Amino acid sequence: MTSVENALSLTREEPAAVAAVVPSVRVETTTAPMPRVSATLEHRLHWERAHRVRLGLTDAAVIAIASGVASGIQLHLGEPPMDVVTRAALLAAVWFATLLAMRTSLTALFGSSAAEYRGIAHASGLAIGMMAVMALLLGWDSMRLTVLITLPMGLLGLLMSRWSWRRWLSNQRRHGRFTSRTLVVGNRDEVEYAVRALEPIGMSGYQIVGATLLDANARELDLGRTVVPVLGNLTSVARVAAELSADTIVVAGRPERDPDFIKRLGWELEGTAAELVLCNRLADVAGPRLSFTPIDGLPMIKMQIPTYEGAKHVLKRALDVVVSTIALIPIVVITPLIALLIKLDSPGPVFFFQKRVGRDGKPFQIVKFRSMHADAEHKLAALKAANEGSGLLFKMKQDPRITRVGRVLRKLSLDELPQFWNVLAGEMSVVGPRPPLPSEVSDYDGTVSRRLYIKPGITGLWQISGRSDLDWDESIRLDLRYVENWSVITDLQIMWRTARVMVAPKGAY
Repeated sequence: MTSVENALSLTREEPAAVAAVVPSVRVETTTAPMPRVSATLEHRLHWERAHRVRLGLTDAAVIAIASGVASGIQLHLGEPPMDVVTRAALLAAVWFATLLAMRTSLTALFGSSAAEYRGIAHASGLAIGMMAVMALLLGWDSMRLTVLITLPMGLLGLLMSRWSWRRWLSNQRRHGRFTSRTLVVGNRDEVEYAVRALEPIGMSGYQIVGATLLDANARELDLGRTVVPVLGNLTSVARVAAELSADTIVVAGRPERDPDFIKRLGWELEGTAAELVLCNRLADVAGPRLSFTPIDGLPMIKMQIPTYEGAKHVLKRALDVVVSTIALIPIVVITPLIALLIKLDSPGPVFFFQKRVGRDGKPFQIVKFRSMHADAEHKLAALKAANEGSGLLFKMKQDPRITRVGRVLRKLSLDELPQFWNVLAGEMSVVGPRPPLPSEVSDYDGTVSRRLYIKPGITGLWQISGRSDLDWDESIRLDLRYVENWSVITDLQIMWRTARVMVAPKGAY
């Protein structure tokens, strides 16, 4: 009998006999318990789910109302009730499913408003396109009327509801609710840049609770309006995040010669954090110019080179013409009243004309309602010593040249209303960089002159971000960021925010 047969026969005997003949083999098993979700992470996931449900219910209600109105109109026109109800229900279902499939609720939590509204528009267009193709294939002629009624009403309702929820969420975050407790990791310069960008918590949703510096020793970062405690080091990021109950870690820079730092940190954070955000300044590039494309496991971020001609700029010009034409109608109506107030307050012309520099450095005459005394330009030299502006800008909060009526006009930005004529004439745009004086342009360097690549605007990022309260460097940074990253959606968003700034002015004097 062979040794194998002996072993097999012994297996039918007592275990003790088996142990005596067959050598003992020790089998070691390595356990790998799955990371468990921490209480902090579970709390964040809970409120995220709750907010997505709120958005979903609101979207469904808006689409149902729009479809219902379209159905009511078609029924009134004598369409067969069953056909009307079936097609309206199908359109509503496809529309809502498209919103879910394109994950438009994710950008509502931590994305920009422009990205959220763009996603809503894309999802709506896709849904309507699908229904149009289906109607063509099935011969549903009446479907065209359903689409013509439902699309504008539903899209407007969706955008308004999302704007309302975004405003509600922003207000909640200012009171410390529905925020992401965030730890920023990286080199000091990069960390400071990231913290300043994420500091307005009502807009970003990221509440900075600490920082870990990889290249310096410090107890805290004093950034003026906020002080961020510095905790831990290269090897203790995950532990510090757990101690701070941080559910998001923003990596603004990794250690040199450690390519696996990000991957290793991600493993350590499993179960305790929801996101590991990789932050890179990328020279103020943002929005639609960036895209992420993985190729064979290699993550690639594509940056589109900006262009200053083409179809997109034709669309911008069309938007300018439409907006300026509509705006000039009420402006013409109120101009006699404003003109009378200006004349009664101080002698001089109603309108103020000044030479400014436009696109490609071409000069033009900007027109405003006069807000200063007629001899204001001659008094400028005497006031240079009292200049409170920075860089090339001249600003005084209590400028003696401003009239009483002019101070009100400036406060409410009413003095700039005649500039819509400059827009209609093609010299300016509704949204763009601040129109500079020739004296400013003569001192521009190669970088600042890039703001002349597109037409100056009546409003822009500079106006909704503080206007005269901004220093020169910040004003230029905002203008250059707009020049390289603008989009039609961004323009519409700036117009809306400008209307809000006019009601509650900041930095206007």
